[in-house]
Amino acid sequence: MKIMIVGGGGREHAIAWAVAKSPKCDKLYAAPGNAGIAELAECVNISVMDAPALVAFAKEKDVDFVIVAPDDPLAAGVADAFLDAGIKTFGPRKNAAIIEASKAFSKDLMKKYNIPSAAYETFEDADEAIRYLESQKAPYVLKADGLALGKGVLICQTLEEAKAGIQEIMVDKKFGEAGNKVVIEEFMTGREVSVLCFSDGKTILPMTSAQDHKRAGDGDTGLNTGGMGTFSPSPFYTDEVAKFCEENVYQRTIDAMASEGREFKGVLFCGLMLTEKGPRVLEFNARFGDPEAQVVIPRLKNDIVEVMEACVDGTLDQIDLQFEDNAAVCVMLASDGYPVSYEKGYEIRGLENFKNKDGYYVFHSGTKFDDGKVVTNGGRVIGVTAIGSDLVEARANAYKATELIDFDNKYMRHDIGKAIDER
Repeated sequence: MKIMIVGGGGREHAIAWAVAKSPKCDKLYAAPGNAGIAELAECVNISVMDAPALVAFAKEKDVDFVIVAPDDPLAAGVADAFLDAGIKTFGPRKNAAIIEASKAFSKDLMKKYNIPSAAYETFEDADEAIRYLESQKAPYVLKADGLALGKGVLICQTLEEAKAGIQEIMVDKKFGEAGNKVVIEEFMTGREVSVLCFSDGKTILPMTSAQDHKRAGDGDTGLNTGGMGTFSPSPFYTDEVAKFCEENVYQRTIDAMASEGREFKGVLFCGLMLTEKGPRVLEFNARFGDPEAQVVIPRLKNDIVEVMEACVDGTLDQIDLQFEDNAAVCVMLASDGYPVSYEKGYEIRGLENFKNKDGYYVFHSGTKFDDGKVVTNGGRVIGVTAIGSDLVEARANAYKATELIDFDNKYMRHDIGKAIDER
């Protein structure tokens, strides 16, 4: 098959790595791809949001199967454009991707179908939101309704901080149109766990668990980011927790979406909080997480193309989804100053150290070619993933591997997976 991946980050590189291994893949394209993906696929400089150009390219090249990976194009209906053109496509339609594109929609869905989550209220008026905050106790959780690159959630410790957050989201429009509406949620405490699930609209198959680190600094300090590292599996996601979520979250959500006329085919990302009262949903995403994909996909035993085809064809009940009995840790190498401001264009040294190095992976997030060299081209630059027999070994391997890559302005957290030691 000729396969095309829409996207150009670390998640897409992990997907491309798995797709390229599949005996079903004869030719791989990526739009726009990056310097790492270019080693596996033919990259074409088309924006992920340019549906007409993407579809035209797929038709010109007789592409058989398309994978739309990032959140923005899914929310904008890029998967719809391929499907409507008769091209087999993995990724939910726009009317299903709304489960990520609108936090208000997903919260209302959870309330209607009794899917466990935090109490909340939704506001379109900043003054009303502030009046509500004044009636609540700290801490406060503010969520921009729309997509904000994983950065639209503010946890505020004081009322003054929360009021400033409302100003930032709804008035100053820090996250653009995503802040036209805001969700104010009950603050929950506990361990966070991410579980990605394949779905064909009827059957849902949970993947192995993972745990992300969102804050920019060590000790979970600093601003929210797209993710500074992750590990899999989570030792806190027990069999008991998994059973509860399978019964009360995963299948119930897919059934709810079907009942609403929004059949969900693709990857449903479930962000969970393991509270004293049991698991609660923090958020849903409509695609693989980034960097969760970088630790979950390398542990997948199945042919990923076969699983994705089953999601599209409605035959996921015939798949026996399996993962390796090991562990993976990913440490994100970023540009110093991320997520606020940072410089690009620095040469990345040491990538050759990972050629044919079994159990170690380098997934490019923000890179490009410049005069024959691979240079930095984003805030999150490279995810270094390592496998181990358990999480402690995988973590040690990952940090050892980060020393093999260098670039000016390199920054990383030094405590990814530290929770492993605190069990």
